[in-house]
Amino acid sequence: MRELVGFACDQCKRKNYTTTKNRKNTTEKLALKKFCSSCRTHTLHREVKI
Repeated sequence: MRELVGFACDQCKRKNYTTTKNRKNTTEKLALKKFCSSCRTHTLHREVKI
């Protein structure tokens, strides 16, 4: 039921994080503010395919 999703930085487009989510309950794409090691700041990370 839960599927693996990745997060990519909005500024540099690098894939930095992965997590799982239940696609039945959460149909829209996730967007979280996370730390990007290449940008060295907290930026918005959006859900992308792995």
